[in-house]
Amino acid sequence: MRSDRRPPEVEGSDPAGFGVVSSISRDRLCAWLILARVPGLGPVTATRLVEQLGDPLRVLAAGRSDLQALGIKAPLADAILSPQESAAEADLSWAEAEGVHILTRDDPSYPSQLEQIPAPPILLFVRGDPQVLQDPMLAIVGSRNPTASGRETTRELARDLGACGLTIASGLALGIDGAAHQGALESGRTIAVLGTGPDRVYPAAHRDLARRIAQNGALATEYLPGSAPIGRNFPRRNRIISGLSLGTLVTEAALQSGSLITARYAIEQGREVFAVPGSIHNPLARGCHELIRTGAKLVESATDILEEVAPVLGALVKAPDAPARSGMKDTVSLDEDHLRLLENLDHDPVATDDLVRRTGLPAQNVASMLLLLELEGYVLSCPGGRYCRSQRATMG
Repeated sequence: MRSDRRPPEVEGSDPAGFGVVSSISRDRLCAWLILARVPGLGPVTATRLVEQLGDPLRVLAAGRSDLQALGIKAPLADAILSPQESAAEADLSWAEAEGVHILTRDDPSYPSQLEQIPAPPILLFVRGDPQVLQDPMLAIVGSRNPTASGRETTRELARDLGACGLTIASGLALGIDGAAHQGALESGRTIAVLGTGPDRVYPAAHRDLARRIAQNGALATEYLPGSAPIGRNFPRRNRIISGLSLGTLVTEAALQSGSLITARYAIEQGREVFAVPGSIHNPLARGCHELIRTGAKLVESATDILEEVAPVLGALVKAPDAPARSGMKDTVSLDEDHLRLLENLDHDPVATDDLVRRTGLPAQNVASMLLLLELEGYVLSCPGGRYCRSQRATMG
């Protein structure tokens, strides 16, 4: 049954060694990996078979008639009786070589939050510290193409929540996910749930971020080594993001988006849903507004979330510190024209021509002043040559 074949190297692979593979026996772990490779055998049916027969090894040792007596149809029974042993051994050998943890449903380290959801994954590959998956956690998700303001808001909320003792879960995608991970790493820990195998970082642009997450949290996936970033993997991945968490926060999302899928999973799993409101002119606020209309809690600060989770967690989370005035941009040093320009900037993106009309300042002056204000952190540049006021800018 032993094979030295390793999964093929894939673009974006980024190994990191972290400890032992599993706390259960090698044969039992290999049996779980075989079940994970059976075509058409989902996590619900696989778990039911293991519970009914008492052990994954017994599932593989069962006869065709035994499986059919448990409600397994003939084609699936035949697939179970034709195990991919060499491929499962290769998965296990690869994980052992790379120091990747494999948590199965019967492993004591399997996250308790996931045990409570419908269709929990039968196993998880984990890079980093698997104990992080037991942390009190909040999911933060949103658009892959957020506004500058949405990205900044996400990072600040993730940082504030991390400082209060919550681990942040997200999906390592571009945009809001990346901002959530980065903010969390500034003050605490974070978990990235992948839509690929554990041997691949997707998108490749987040390779360095993934390495930092593995060092200060964990990367987790139910997909086997070699699994590519196929579109159907990501909605399925989202149930794990919400399932690990006490609640899901959506900071910016269109009406038709994967973030709302994650929110729906959270509702089905009996978890809290939070949303950050935005401008009525911002299409990426419409998903959040729809969530608020249907019962999600409106969020303006970390306190709004902690009010909901603190009664459950008690001393595990702490109240956020009051915002430090020294951390805000003070406009007292700006001259009259810069102040006039800043006063005419909104938190919604504004075109340069509109600013020229509002302020009465020459166009060439507005362009140079905006550059200075951006360098000083008072404003943010947005797509389409527009600008908005920074969340941290105050009017002195």
